[in-house]
Amino acid sequence: MPYLSIQTNVLMDDVGQETLLRKASQTVASVLGKPESYVMINLDSGNTMLFAGSDAPLAYLQLKSLGLPEVQTSIFSQALCELMQTELGIDSGRVYIEFSGPERHMWGWNGGTF
Repeated sequence: MPYLSIQTNVLMDDVGQETLLRKASQTVASVLGKPESYVMINLDSGNTMLFAGSDAPLAYLQLKSLGLPEVQTSIFSQALCELMQTELGIDSGRVYIEFSGPERHMWGWNGGTF
């Protein structure tokens, strides 16, 4: 049920994309304490994006998960910013992260809802 969407202006080759997807999946599972078998990651790289008047490397992330603990968003932010720095060389000051925790009945899966 955790879903992470990554949008970035960094152009990546296939190997880099695969590496980031796998590391992002592991990171999300770890920080949320949920099985990786439920984690979905979307990566959209090489976008035309601007932040603070600059097209230097940047990323916009959306992390959605049922029961997302609001008191831990700073921990999640740190882990995801470190991932962006390590894998893409993006400074944490050029990363925005949107967190959301939808109600269980608003998240569908396998022909039903949670």
